This record gives sequence, structure tokens and C-alpha cells, in this order.
Amino acid sequence: MSHSIDDSQPIFLQIARRISDDIINGATKEGEQVPSTNQFAKHYQINPATAAKGINLLVEQEILFKKRGVGMFVAEGAREILLKQRQVEFYKRYIVPLMQEAEYLQLSTEQIKQMIDEGGND
Repeated sequence: MSHSIDDSQPIFLQIARRISDDIINGATKEGEQVPSTNQFAKHYQINPATAAKGINLLVEQEILFKKRGVGMFVAEGAREILLKQRQVEFYKRYIVPLMQEAEYLQLSTEQIKQMIDEGGND
């Protein structure tokens, strides 16, 4: 746990995002245990209930599961679920506005592909 908390979004969402990022980049693998709510609370100096809210969000999404008396673990298939979620998020956040602006500027799909292939060079 090396990241810091910021004011850009609710803390519980940042906790969930950090766990998700670690799963996506392979730092935490399927079947491995994630830090406890108390570990998150101590590290980030936050309320354990806030950390629990972030972890429970991932439990609801079937990314994490609880082993009673042991802790939270990464579920099988979690990485694929997260990748699909992030791909949808990417599409909505970047591709949809890009296509709307391209339409406004009367750019064809081929012109957009060419721009991407050229890396934005004029």
C-alpha cells in the first residue's frame, strides 16, 4: 500500500480502485488475500468503516470474497471482470466524447484511425 488518499473522490471508492488496480496489474493475484479493513484504516489513517465500505463494494461485484475468520481474498475471474468494467468505463469516458467531437468536426472514422496511427502528428 503505497498510494495516498486525495480529495478527488470518496475515500471508499479510492480504496476499491486501489485494490482493483492491484488485481489488474497483477500485484494481487486471484486467490490471494487483500489487506484487511484495519490495515487500510491504519495505513491511510481513516475510519475502518470507510475502508470496509470500499472492500464491500468489491464483494458485491464478486471481485473479492470472504473466508470467515481469515479475511478477504481475490475471487477467481476477478481480473477479467475488472478489465471488462474498465473497458466499458474507457468507452464511455473517452470514446463517446471523441466520436461526438469528431462528428462535430466532420472527421471520418478513417481520419480518426489515421490520427491514432500517426500518434497525433500533424
